[in-house]
Amino acid sequence: MITHDLRVIADAILDKKGENVVSIDLRPIGTAITDYFVICEGSSTTNVAAITDNIVKEAREQLGLKPSRMQGMENNFWVILDYGNIVVHIFQKEYRDFYHLEDLWADAPQKTYKLRKKAKKTNEQEAEEDYE
Repeated sequence: MITHDLRVIADAILDKKGENVVSIDLRPIGTAITDYFVICEGSSTTNVAAITDNIVKEAREQLGLKPSRMQGMENNFWVILDYGNIVVHIFQKEYRDFYHLEDLWADAPQKTYKLRKKAKKTNEQEAEEDYE
């Protein structure tokens, strides 16, 4: 299910302190090269690399997906991960501000993702985990 795939990717980004995570539904636009873009930003080249690595790891482990193409890891200014129906763009902030991808696809529906609160474990659950 595509919404689940988008959420897994967004969570992978947010887990590594990615910011301003947006998905753009390109399906209504007949000329688009993919169904969805996911766009986010990292604060540094190191942060962009960590976000990229986590997306690749979580998409593989949770969704069984491997990117068909990966570009930009040599400098980590703007990394693109192509999963076919989802293309992920991981920018450093200044590059995202310069290219304005969201503005290019302004007519398409967009969704913003925020960090979800993880459920706190009860003492009983923690004790069971320690016991296993």
